[in-house]
Amino acid sequence: MSHSPTKFQLNVLAQTLAKLHQPGNPLILANVYDGASARVVASHHPWPTQAIATASYAIAASQGVEDDDLTWEQNRVGIANVVAGMRQAGKWGVVPLSADLQDGYGGEGADGADGVGATIREAIEQLGVVGANLEDYDAKKQVLRTKDEAVARIRAAVAAARAVGVPDFVVNARTDLLGFGGSLADVVDRGRAFLDAGATTVFVWGVGKYTLTQADVTSLVDAFAGRLAVQPGALGIPLLKQLGVARISVGPAVWRKALAEFDLEAVKVMES
Repeated sequence: MSHSPTKFQLNVLAQTLAKLHQPGNPLILANVYDGASARVVASHHPWPTQAIATASYAIAASQGVEDDDLTWEQNRVGIANVVAGMRQAGKWGVVPLSADLQDGYGGEGADGADGVGATIREAIEQLGVVGANLEDYDAKKQVLRTKDEAVARIRAAVAAARAVGVPDFVVNARTDLLGFGGSLADVVDRGRAFLDAGATTVFVWGVGKYTLTQADVTSLVDAFAGRLAVQPGALGIPLLKQLGVARISVGPAVWRKALAEFDLEAVKVMES
C-alpha cells in the first residue's frame, strides 16, 4: 500500500493484531528497530511474520542514547523509519504495527494520563500504529508507578484510540513489579486491573532482576485467562507455547545478535 491507511483500515489492522493474541498459539515477534530490520522481517509476511513490533531499547541504541533517556521525538523518528522499511517491503497497511511506547511519555498525574492519550493519537494518526507496549516504570524517576496511575494511563490510551476511530487498538500493558520486589500475587492484582482498564494482554517483565519460572508462567496464564505476554527468557518459546501464553516478544535480542555479528565482521576487515 503506497498511501496511508484510512482509520477504517487501521482498525481492521488492529482487529487483526488483537486476534493474533491466542493463548497456546501466541503471537511471536522478532522486534525491529529501523528501516532495514523492518524491511527484512516484513518481507516474511504472511509467514512466519504476522505483525511488526518495535523495541525501544534498540531504537534508542541505534540513535546513540540510553533506553531510559529516549524521548518521544526520538522514538517517533525510529518508528517512522520502521514504517519506511515496511513500505519498501510492500507491507505497509498490510501488516499490523505495534510500537514500544515505553510509559507513554505523558508526564505525571492526571496531566500525565492526558499526555499518554496525546501520544497514542499521534502514533495512530501520524505513524499508523495499531498497538502499543505501555509500561508502569517511570524511567525519569526510576521508580514504579502506582497501580492507580498505571491504570489511568492505560484507560487514557484506550480512550484516545477510540476517539480517533481505532477502538480495537491493542495495548500490551507491561508491569515491572517483579523487578521492584513485588510478589506474584501483586503482579496478578495489577495485571487484572490492567485488563479491566482495557489492555489486551499483560506483559510481565521476567528477565534481569527476576526470572520467570515455569510455575510462575502457569500461575499467570491461569490468573489472566491466557492473556499473558512474556519474553522467551530461560524457558524458551516452545515451552511457553505449551504453557498457554498469548504473546512472546524477544525485545532487543535480535538487535544484540546483529550488532555482535557486525562487530566480528568489522574487526575482520580492519585486521586484514
